Amino acid sequence: MPLASIDWSLWLSPWLLGLFGLCIGSFLNVVIHRLPLMLEREWLHDAAAQLIDPAVMTRVAGVPRAETDKLAKAVDAYGTKIEELPPLGIATPRSRCPHCGHQLRWHENLPLVGWLRLGGKCAACKAPISKRYPVIEVATGLAFAALSWRFGAQPTTLLWCGFVAALIALAMIDWDTTLLPDVINQPLLWAGLLAALLGWTPVSLENAVIGAVAGYLSLWSIAGLYAKLRGQIGMAPGDFKLLAALGAWLGWQMLLPVVLGASAVGAVVGLLMKLTASLREGRYVPFGPFLAGGGLVVLFAGSQTVLGWLGWA
Repeated sequence: MPLASIDWSLWLSPWLLGLFGLCIGSFLNVVIHRLPLMLEREWLHDAAAQLIDPAVMTRVAGVPRAETDKLAKAVDAYGTKIEELPPLGIATPRSRCPHCGHQLRWHENLPLVGWLRLGGKCAACKAPISKRYPVIEVATGLAFAALSWRFGAQPTTLLWCGFVAALIALAMIDWDTTLLPDVINQPLLWAGLLAALLGWTPVSLENAVIGAVAGYLSLWSIAGLYAKLRGQIGMAPGDFKLLAALGAWLGWQMLLPVVLGASAVGAVVGLLMKLTASLREGRYVPFGPFLAGGGLVVLFAGSQTVLGWLGWA
């Protein structure tokens, strides 16, 4: 069917796009939970391969050749355990209860409806199912519906849906694990540059490129200076890449508003967590969720509105 003959006002209406967002939110729940585990398995496997290589251990760590065999045997035993773990991917295994292993039936896995029908409890063991699952589904659905209102029923609105979905996934993964995976961060950056090149976003290619470069280098410079002055890491490279991606999608003019908003909200949340003794080990708050939140505010409010808030319009 030719694209010109498609009735976008129907298929990309707020109602249908909102329902589509519910389904994408269900998928994001899987990504948020499984992707960090998949990456950690991969990293452990790679580390084991390095540790059992006698040449590497002697060259890099100065381990005497006589001791590398002992190390290799010990590490190999753990490597075997890693390889014996059941397969884990985004699509496999099927969703199941983490408490009793009950495999969810198709109707139990329906976005929002499944959770409501189950009363927020496993059908088998009655263990509670986290409220975060339906919250993410509803938030994604509402965001997709709002994008339809914001940009209209046109194909490029789907680009912004992908942008929002990626930010939700990154924000929640970073909040849970302090990881901002390159497997999401980098495609998000390149997609923003490509969209600008093809004229699919209101940001020119020049502004997108400057936004990506300035976004990365600004946080990289701040983090490097902080590390030299304090002797500790205050920000990870994933934050640099995320701000670079936001710069590619929103333009360099929006970088400072995003960072200012993220810093202000992050400081308030960190203070509240400190007062309630809910800070995690190391007493830090990941910055990624607040950068993502700042990007979403700019997206939905519009650049001119945000500049007006700051008195820069």
